[in-house]
Amino acid sequence: MGTRLSGPGPQQNRFAAYIEGLAGAAGHADRHEPLKSYSAGLLLPGDRKSVEPMAARLAPDKVRQTHQSMHHLVADAPWDDDRMLSQVRTQVLPAMKKQGPVVAWIVDDTGIPKKGRHSVGVARQYCGQLGKQDNCQVAVSLSISTWSSSLPIAWRLYLPESWANDSERRDKAKVPREVTFQTKPTIALNQIRQAVDENVPKGVVLTDAGYGVDTHFRTTLTELGLQYVVGIQSTATVREPGAIPAKAKTRLRRDEEHPPVPVKEVAFSLPPTSWKNVTWRQGSQRNLKSRFAAVRVHPAHRNHDHAEEWLLMEWPKDASEPTKYWLSTMPHATKLKDLVKMAKHRWIIERDYEELKQELGLGHYEGRGWRGFHHHATLCIAAYGFLVSERNRFSPSAHAGNVGLRAPKPPPGFRPRGAPDPA
Repeated sequence: MGTRLSGPGPQQNRFAAYIEGLAGAAGHADRHEPLKSYSAGLLLPGDRKSVEPMAARLAPDKVRQTHQSMHHLVADAPWDDDRMLSQVRTQVLPAMKKQGPVVAWIVDDTGIPKKGRHSVGVARQYCGQLGKQDNCQVAVSLSISTWSSSLPIAWRLYLPESWANDSERRDKAKVPREVTFQTKPTIALNQIRQAVDENVPKGVVLTDAGYGVDTHFRTTLTELGLQYVVGIQSTATVREPGAIPAKAKTRLRRDEEHPPVPVKEVAFSLPPTSWKNVTWRQGSQRNLKSRFAAVRVHPAHRNHDHAEEWLLMEWPKDASEPTKYWLSTMPHATKLKDLVKMAKHRWIIERDYEELKQELGLGHYEGRGWRGFHHHATLCIAAYGFLVSERNRFSPSAHAGNVGLRAPKPPPGFRPRGAPDPA
């Protein structure tokens, strides 16, 4: 690294120390130098963060050799992604906690648009980046968050059934035999269990309705000793405490004389005084605020009513009906503003993924295999972890392309394979 970066400054020295701390997780010593190069390539300026353009930016005098070593690290080398992400967390979390404790674990999934059908896991499915159904890969992640910053600590490709049951495509993409079809909530629960087993500082689990509607998902979080604030749909059914006879409360069996009602009906039944204006944070241009109400309810599922928890609802003043609903197991004494602040904290992961994709090349990997897909994402998260550390320790403005790393210009006339001819 030192031979490629002239006049190392304090930030470059911190980066070198950070990557050195990750080297052990890469295993064999011959992977250490490619790891440093790949991580630096992700943080350097550049429109494309696939292997060949990064190699040209890092080592214009030996592009082929650098390309081969970095490609082997990502596409073929059998290092453990979970171990690497655990090491990233170990190094970054102390810096995050200097600004405050961990307050949330955020479950999310993100789509990466892809053409063709051969890249592992690609299928026609909803892609949030495009806002519609299209060809893409989707990965499930778990992030830890303080009020000011967050970091993905687990990442796993969602393998659609069309892929999970296609032995020919699985073999070509080298999908491990132990990988079977799992729903996104199941993948997320496995990530959460691992975080619990590794004694990651606990936070309130935050999800959108894609996970919150899953009763088993919510029940398992409670069994793991985790509180949650999860999105639900307006059709989810509940019963308010007053609608459950005392006898029924002891066994939480459904009382047919008092059937559960959709949460949308609960919202419309509330008097106007129940709705309060709440400001939850300062946005880029103005304070973010809306109208909210919260009541205690028993979520209803099949023949059972579950333990009492919060139903939080948002009804903007200019909307004809409520727009969002959440269930939460935060304590009974929690104030409305605190419920709202926690429910709305999911925004922070959107900021992370915007930067991971736009600045660090999360979606730029050009290989088709299972291992390469996960290795590339892990190293993007590792590079992002350095930025998170810098922001919490020193400079809130640190971002990819502006962390003091320098490299020579690519060789004259260099054009990555597949790039359009400027002429």
